[in-house]
Amino acid sequence: MALRLDRDKIESLRRQLLEEQSDLRKRINENSHYGLAASYRDSTGELSSNDNHPADIGTDMFERSKDSALLEKEAFRLERVEAALERMNTGEYGRCVACGKFIPIERLDALPTAIYCVEHEPRQNTSNDRPVEEEFLMPPFGRTSLDGQGDQNGFDGEDAWQIVESWGTSNTPAMAENNNVDDYNLMFIEAEENDGYVESLESFLATDITGHHVSVVRNRAYHRYMADNEGDHLLEPDDDRDRSPY
Repeated sequence: MALRLDRDKIESLRRQLLEEQSDLRKRINENSHYGLAASYRDSTGELSSNDNHPADIGTDMFERSKDSALLEKEAFRLERVEAALERMNTGEYGRCVACGKFIPIERLDALPTAIYCVEHEPRQNTSNDRPVEEEFLMPPFGRTSLDGQGDQNGFDGEDAWQIVESWGTSNTPAMAENNNVDDYNLMFIEAEENDGYVESLESFLATDITGHHVSVVRNRAYHRYMADNEGDHLLEPDDDRDRSPY
């Protein structure tokens, strides 16, 4: 059972809160409210941001958003400290506002601004709300993806992105989906996917215009196919087998 705070303990906590209050006010005021005391125009020297491309002022906007978040955090903390000091003046300090029981001294030592006991502290649940725009982007590549449709195998949004991505992005192998990638040419989505054919052998088997004379083009795909023991040299046409390096 939590005990009532004695006068000495309350005074000790009051000094702790007053020191924190002074420190918070000093940080806020000496930093000119984290730079937000000046307008955007004064802080950047720009007459207006309307004539700039968003990318031109991206850094400025990021820094200003960060300063706003820091100021909000400090202001919220200062508000909690001042509320605790007010509760000390009214004699309400140390009692849970939900159940009225005394808050354990150990909890107040760790969190002097506490107004709830552990049992009634509001739970801060992470929100699962997501931007509505994400509904348009799901499944991947949005409405342009045909992967989920069994009767579709045409060119879709994913294929378009693969072509664009194959020319290079700002990513590095360390950021690739496959952590074993060490080649920039293998970084794009399904980089090892056959291009223009389904089976590997289709890339090195050739025929004449009539489709009767079959020949083998010993390209990189051919040698990889053989090295993986997927093919048999004895099945090659006689004229090709005679020229086989194996």
